[in-house]
Amino acid sequence: MEPFIHLTAIAIPIDQANIDTDQIIPARFLGKPRPQQAAGFFHDTRLDPSGRPREGVTLNNPAYAGAKIIVAGDNFACGSSRENAVTVMVDHGFRAFIAPSFGDIFFGNCFQNGVLPIRLPADRVARIRAILHELPGAEISIDLAAQSVLGPDGLSDRFEIDPFRKDCLLRGVDEINLTLGYEKDIAAFEARQRRELSWL
Repeated sequence: MEPFIHLTAIAIPIDQANIDTDQIIPARFLGKPRPQQAAGFFHDTRLDPSGRPREGVTLNNPAYAGAKIIVAGDNFACGSSRENAVTVMVDHGFRAFIAPSFGDIFFGNCFQNGVLPIRLPADRVARIRAILHELPGAEISIDLAAQSVLGPDGLSDRFEIDPFRKDCLLRGVDEINLTLGYEKDIAAFEARQRRELSWL
């Protein structure tokens, strides 16, 4: 997993509240291998029934090409627990999400996939989205160590994050990687247990 330390990137605004995981990746894409799931990324939002890009959809605006940050509305990625909602966005290059609130399961899944969900006050998030609409292609800078977001207006906001999750992102590890880091200690414990508790 790639460490998350600093990120300066184009940010794309998504204004709608309560975007659910089925909008992020419709269920019909879930049974496909992960590389094929990429086509499901906001599929029904971006494309009409004939597969043509819908006009006026921010996600189709070339000015936001290469965006790595989504600035979203309230309760972003609510709904079902599908981890694919995170991985399909990771596979499209996104590393961070900023919103007033998130679906709880999605929020946890972000950390398992090396991406950072940031909660900021609703009025501030709305202001950032408005600026991104006015200035397509504008960038946001995130400093995880300092727990700060530098908006496209030059204003800085501090965000809160669980210290354990912060450390994992900075180091680029998840719980499995952390456990494997104690492999020698685990092996020594198991060997001692076999010797001392052979009756088990």
